[in-house]
Amino acid sequence: MRPSVLAVVTIVLARATPGIALWPQPTSLQTGSSTLLLAPNFNIKVSIPHAPSDLTDAVTRTKQYLQNDKLERLVVGRGAADVSALTKAKSLSSLTLQLNPGATVRSITAEAQVALEDRDEAYALTVPSDGSGAVISANSTLGLFRGLTTFGQLWYYSGGIVYAINQPTQIKDAPAYPYRGFMLDTARNFFSVSDIQRTLDAMSWVKINTFHWHVVDSQSFPLEVPGYTDLAQKGAYSASSVYSPSDVASIVSYAGARGIDVLVEIDTPGHTSAIAAAHPEHIACADATPWSDFANEPPAGQLRLASPATANYTAGLLAATAKMFPSTMFSTGGDEINVNCYTQDGPTQQILNSTGQTLGQALSKFTQTTHGALEALGKTPVVWEEMVLDYNVTLSPKTVVMVWISSLDAAAVATAGFRMVHSPSDYFYLDCGAGGWVGDYPAGNSWCEPFKTWQKAYSFDPLANLTADQHKLVLGGQQLLWTEQSGPQNLDSIAWPRAAASAEIFWSGAGGDGDAALPRLHDIGYRFRQRGVDAIPLQPEWCALRPGVCDLTA
Repeated sequence: MRPSVLAVVTIVLARATPGIALWPQPTSLQTGSSTLLLAPNFNIKVSIPHAPSDLTDAVTRTKQYLQNDKLERLVVGRGAADVSALTKAKSLSSLTLQLNPGATVRSITAEAQVALEDRDEAYALTVPSDGSGAVISANSTLGLFRGLTTFGQLWYYSGGIVYAINQPTQIKDAPAYPYRGFMLDTARNFFSVSDIQRTLDAMSWVKINTFHWHVVDSQSFPLEVPGYTDLAQKGAYSASSVYSPSDVASIVSYAGARGIDVLVEIDTPGHTSAIAAAHPEHIACADATPWSDFANEPPAGQLRLASPATANYTAGLLAATAKMFPSTMFSTGGDEINVNCYTQDGPTQQILNSTGQTLGQALSKFTQTTHGALEALGKTPVVWEEMVLDYNVTLSPKTVVMVWISSLDAAAVATAGFRMVHSPSDYFYLDCGAGGWVGDYPAGNSWCEPFKTWQKAYSFDPLANLTADQHKLVLGGQQLLWTEQSGPQNLDSIAWPRAAASAEIFWSGAGGDGDAALPRLHDIGYRFRQRGVDAIPLQPEWCALRPGVCDLTA
């Protein structure tokens, strides 16, 4: 068979083909057996009148990656194995981006920030091997951007030549789930805007589309909210550890241009001790000791949820914060509420006794007040699972629930009829297994040990234990980094390439072959490092160059 003849292969065979290292795996992939060079004068054409600036910027970045990645193939001998094929290969001189007939021209940012159910990330990519131009087509600029991401993963480098193997390529692709996230906690330890932007870049390279920003907590309140600036002034670690409104706008803009929505979280009523520095009247059991009697982490302190003044203050704070973020979603948390704190708090007990309310009724009223303020702004509330499974709280049926305590809890959330985002600690917590962070603790174990390997995350089934009728409630999932033991120093290494595992599950669907996935994940990790993200090696390079040879059964 001549190299120019198209050899159609199934998705299963493509997973095992050296050089087909796309991540996440496309929905439909057809490849050939030719090698294709990237012409020195290669150009990307945007066939869209008045193309949005973030699309043209994405084109510029793609060209830079093609020039600067200089990733040699992960095979024995690296690019030397392809020298003979390169001498006979034809060249690709152009890639054209085009919207399908009838599509509305909007920016990538605008498309990334619409409601989950309205996002269209599908695209088609055709790369001929005969020297004619490649094409990406989609119904949205967001889809075109996803196609550009895939196109950039096709190319390798050897001796000054950029080339792709197994060409031609035909791809039709769309995500299995609309929510594919990464959560970062910036309250336990502070991360600069540049740290977050680097993470957003990495997320975009594997088509993660939601940055869940757990921006504040009991330990610090680094977010400067207009009208509530005293919270950051008194609750941040320092004046340099604050996210100003301009910082937020920069992060939101940077994320949007990379197809990422920013879901901010202001956890309430728990995890709010930092507010006491500015407003002690709103916080019960602030700094109470021993802290383990009053909170899951020090310092103790929770919003006085039974107080109408506190509920109104919190509603105002959430509304002011929500105006900083264009996302249609806003998380109010709701996890790890400590009942003993309220039992011991005199003002809370006085209000409950005078009004005849139970604590659960007060929490429900508090939640209705705070969520009502968000819903008035068109926001969909997002909560942690306890708000559905542990507390008798009245929630809007539109509320999105994050399942975190155990993957087994998803079935109960689905039975309650709520849409969910999978965030289970038994699969997706990136901080597990690093040892205990509390002092005077010789046992030294983290609460969610062991370490959650990429293989463990990759084995997750989003539809496990759900009925067919409940499948539609699954919006997607995410991996999470709680930062008791993380900071800028280990952000890249603790997150990548592990966090890419869930990116493929929720784009390509569950049931992927882990053995076949490893070479592709090696590839994306190496490519990350070429682009300045310090992803850790998953194996010795000797193993990475020899797929399967380091398996226990090899």
